Amino acid sequence: MSEFPHLTDDGDVHMVDVSGKAVTDRTAIAECVVSLAPATAEALFGGTLPKGDALASIRLAGIMGAKRTPDLVPLCHPISISGVTVDVERSGQGARITAQVKTSGQTGVEMEAMTAVSVAALALYDMVKGVERAVEIGPIRLIHKSGGRSGEWNRSGI
Repeated sequence: MSEFPHLTDDGDVHMVDVSGKAVTDRTAIAECVVSLAPATAEALFGGTLPKGDALASIRLAGIMGAKRTPDLVPLCHPISISGVTVDVERSGQGARITAQVKTSGQTGVEMEAMTAVSVAALALYDMVKGVERAVEIGPIRLIHKSGGRSGEWNRSGI
């Protein structure tokens, strides 16, 4: 098999067969930074945006995004998610969204965690676009994963 598991030796795309993998507890944490003007961040975290409780909507969008990942990302296995936590906190740039996704299964939840923060960031933009259109989303990145054959991984410098 090629070094890219989603490709056959002939270069054909296929879904990886995980049936031979051990079931283990798996966790992934991802983050996304959303840059906002100070006044927009104040309205977001102060609860004064015209669209209402933005933070609840953002967290809910992230949870829904994690659950729909296999519908959005080709070749991503539909898995049973044990739990999803999405947090939005004020940061120097505006907001930092984190998502933690857990499962007990044969494949990891990295894609679910990164999808969660991506969809949450889009929901944040939707909630503030009437106040500020110059919002910037990114970087989106994995910061932790555990479980499976490769064990634990943590992004350095965070």
